[in-house]
Amino acid sequence: MTGATQVAITGMGIVSAIGNSADACLHSLLHSQTGISQSTKFLTNTHPDSYLGEVTLSNDEMQILCGEKTKLFDRTTLLAWVAAKEAYRQAEVGRRKFNRKALISATTVGGMGHTEKQYAKYLCGEPCSDFISSHFCGASTEVLAEKMDMRDYFTTISTACSSSANAILHAARLIRTGKADCVLAGGVDPLSLFTFYGFQSLKLLDEQLCRPFDLNRSGLNLGEGAAFFILEPLEKCLQDGAQILGILSGGGNANDAFHETASSPDGRGAKIAMQLALTSAKLKTTDIGYINAHGTGTQNNDASEAAAINSEFGKNIPPVSSTKSFTGHTLAASGAIEAVISLLSLQNQMLFPNLHFETPLQENPLPIISSLKKGNISHVLSNSFGFGGNCTSLIFSKK
Repeated sequence: MTGATQVAITGMGIVSAIGNSADACLHSLLHSQTGISQSTKFLTNTHPDSYLGEVTLSNDEMQILCGEKTKLFDRTTLLAWVAAKEAYRQAEVGRRKFNRKALISATTVGGMGHTEKQYAKYLCGEPCSDFISSHFCGASTEVLAEKMDMRDYFTTISTACSSSANAILHAARLIRTGKADCVLAGGVDPLSLFTFYGFQSLKLLDEQLCRPFDLNRSGLNLGEGAAFFILEPLEKCLQDGAQILGILSGGGNANDAFHETASSPDGRGAKIAMQLALTSAKLKTTDIGYINAHGTGTQNNDASEAAAINSEFGKNIPPVSSTKSFTGHTLAASGAIEAVISLLSLQNQMLFPNLHFETPLQENPLPIISSLKKGNISHVLSNSFGFGGNCTSLIFSKK
C-alpha cells in the first residue's frame, strides 16, 4: 500500500452476533457480553447444541431496515445492505459530491445459504426459488452497487477468511492512486450448512464456547455478519468538514503457500503481512498499542499466529486479543468486523478481552487480554488469515 494520499474512514456499519450497529457492538464489548450461544435459529432442527454467533435479525426485519419489502434478496444481501447503509449514513455520502464512487465487497459463501435449500428440487427438475440467481458471490455486490449508487467501479473479493481485509486493502489502493474518491468496502457471510459441515469435517469446531490462544483450545465457533466502511482521501474529508473515524495507515498481504487449510508452523506468511503493513505505515513494532488477532481458536491457527507475532515483535509484543470469542468466526466478514472493533478500540481507548482465556500457550506465549482494560493506543494492528495461506494485516491509526 503505497502513495502519499492518506486514507480516512468516515463511516462504518456492522451487523453481528453482538449487535446490529456499531454502538450496539460497543456496548457488548464494554460489558464482555459474547454473542455466541447454542443455536436458536440456524441449526435448531439438526444440531441445536452447536455454539454459533447468530445475528438476531430475521430476514423480514432486515428488509424493513433496508426500506424494501421483497423476498428476492437472500440473507447475504440483506446483511450486507444493513451494514452498508449504516456506514453510508454516517459518512453522509448522499449529501456530498464525489467524482468517482466504488464498491469492494467480499464473501465466501455468496448466496449458498438459500440455494442449498433448493438443491434437491433443482436436481429433480422442480421449480426452484428465485434465489438460484443469487448463488454466486458477486450477486450481493451487484445489489449493493445499485442500491447504494456505487456503480463507477465495483468488484467482489473471495480469499477465504482474509476476504474483507483484502477488500479494505484494495479500497485503499483505489483512494491512493486517485481512481476513486469514495469507496464502500467490507464483507459479509451468513451461516450455511456448507460451511458448518465443511468445518465439522475438518474437526475444527469447538463443542463449547471457543477459547482462542488458550493452551486447551478445541476449535472455533462459526458466526455470521457483515461490516462495511466508507474510505476517502483525508484531504477531501478535511475540505468537506467530514467526520473522521480513523486513518487506515498501513496494510500488507502475503501468502505462506504451505497448505490448503493449514497455516505454516512458523507463520511466515503472517509475519510478512505484518512486516508489509508496518513498512507501509512507516511504523515500528513499538508503535502498535494493540493487536486484534485472527485467533480462530484452532490448534494450528493460534500456534502459527503466535509464532509469527513473537518472531516479528520480539520483546515488544503489545496486548493481544481475539474478538472472535465475541462474534464467532464470520469467515469473509471477519476482517471487516474486526476492523470495526479495532476502530472502536482506538476511539474509546479500550482493550477488549479475549473471552474464556485461562491457560497461556507454552510455546510462543502472548500477552493476552483476559479482561477489559483501559489502553493508551495510537495504532491497532488487525490480522486476518485465510485458507490457502492468504494473510492480510491492516493498521488503523488515530485521526
